[in-house]
Amino acid sequence: MTHTLNLVAQIAALVGAVGSIAVSPLEMFLYGKPAARKFLNVHTNNIDDVRMWAFVVGARNLIAGTGMLFGLVTFWTGNQSTGTIIVLTVAWYMLLASLAMGVADILGFWKPRGGSIRGTIGSSIPPLVVIIVSYL
Repeated sequence: MTHTLNLVAQIAALVGAVGSIAVSPLEMFLYGKPAARKFLNVHTNNIDDVRMWAFVVGARNLIAGTGMLFGLVTFWTGNQSTGTIIVLTVAWYMLLASLAMGVADILGFWKPRGGSIRGTIGSSIPPLVVIIVSYL
């Protein structure tokens, strides 16, 4: 059975990549700004205590988004098998990382509690679509 990326999977992968890349500067460099924390729906009492963690999360989002774009470009330039493998691997990573954010919220690590719902849903849907439609 051959799995490949149909148009829906490619669009979902692109949306996920752009979203991950777009949010990464907020986490990596702009976390100290109230507007960035409001957009991310995170309340922090002492920004210096979490700045390193925010930077790491942003870097991981940037790496995942870039990896997804690399997989898509590989797919589009003729190496469909390798591109599909890269895209699906990154999609699984993005999905599991997003679900971990939701678990952290359930465990009470997110302030305010329930604050991760929008981000968890928003960052889970594109990779989930990629995974599901790639196996149909």
